[in-house]
Amino acid sequence: MVEEAVEVDTIQDQDTEAITMKSLLEAGVHFGHQKRRWNPKMKRYIFTHRNGIHIIDLQKTLNLVEEAAAFLSEVAASGRKILMVGTKKQAQDTIVAEAERSNSLHISNRWLGGTLTNFKTIQKRIDYLVDLETRREQGDFSTLTKKESLKIDEKINKLNRNLSGIKEMTEMPGAMFIIDVGREEIAVAEANRVGIPIVALVDSDCDPDLIDHPIPGNDDAIRSVRLITGRMSDAIISGYHQRNAEQSDDPTDANQESNPRMVTYSTVTMEESITKENEDTEEEVIEPEQTAESDDSASEPLQSDKEVTSPEIEDPIPSPENSVSSDPIEEESEPDENTS
Repeated sequence: MVEEAVEVDTIQDQDTEAITMKSLLEAGVHFGHQKRRWNPKMKRYIFTHRNGIHIIDLQKTLNLVEEAAAFLSEVAASGRKILMVGTKKQAQDTIVAEAERSNSLHISNRWLGGTLTNFKTIQKRIDYLVDLETRREQGDFSTLTKKESLKIDEKINKLNRNLSGIKEMTEMPGAMFIIDVGREEIAVAEANRVGIPIVALVDSDCDPDLIDHPIPGNDDAIRSVRLITGRMSDAIISGYHQRNAEQSDDPTDANQESNPRMVTYSTVTMEESITKENEDTEEEVIEPEQTAESDDSASEPLQSDKEVTSPEIEDPIPSPENSVSSDPIEEESEPDENTS
């Protein structure tokens, strides 16, 4: 566990140093689309244009990358999953690799309508896929013909193409990271409808107002997508690492709090057992005297029982020699004189 934590920190430090103005320039993050394809809402993120192509302001990109990374790290530290979405060819391999590295959910083939707004139906399909795979591993389909088994394999493969990255999605994700907002407009609309915050790489032809944490940059170049996605993945890993460190401290505190409770509980049971033993011994000594005395003195043994429970009195029955100050014997002799 310690070695894994060191590796995560090392990777994070390396990629944090890599996200610089120079690395953004080398990855081509500053290249936008043609001027005729631009979205006027992206004007605040555009620096200039050259040869009919918009140039994105990388200083703003650099600041927004770190803000988005800090947000995803907080979501991961809270224990929520992040869903990475990128179905275009330039982003598919990167999304799958970085999602698996950061233990995140991902969709890289096709966004199924209703993945978020009709989650119950999607969950049923996921359960059906898991059931088929389990039955195949257990050999339940071994008795089928070759043609029937091939059909089942094809069905499993088809379901895996769209659902393999969200098999572990038992609840709504805490946040989404999207490549190409224009292409994934259905995913953006569903996330906004159910209230899931979005972090996205936004090109010059996209609407940044639909995104909670936009990152202006080139969403077509593979190097640009890989650089930004890798930084987000490192932030997620850092958040999970922070959560694991906090959880490892909680059990020690819980054990320290539980130990005093165990001690007090055992002390009470010992006192109860001691009082019961003293009461039993007292009853054995007093039983012969109670049979010879009248009903008026029947309440006296109750007083001796109270004296037994107090820790200051060791001998509940006084000796005959020291009976001058012993109340039980004097009080018992008085009724005998009156009766005579």
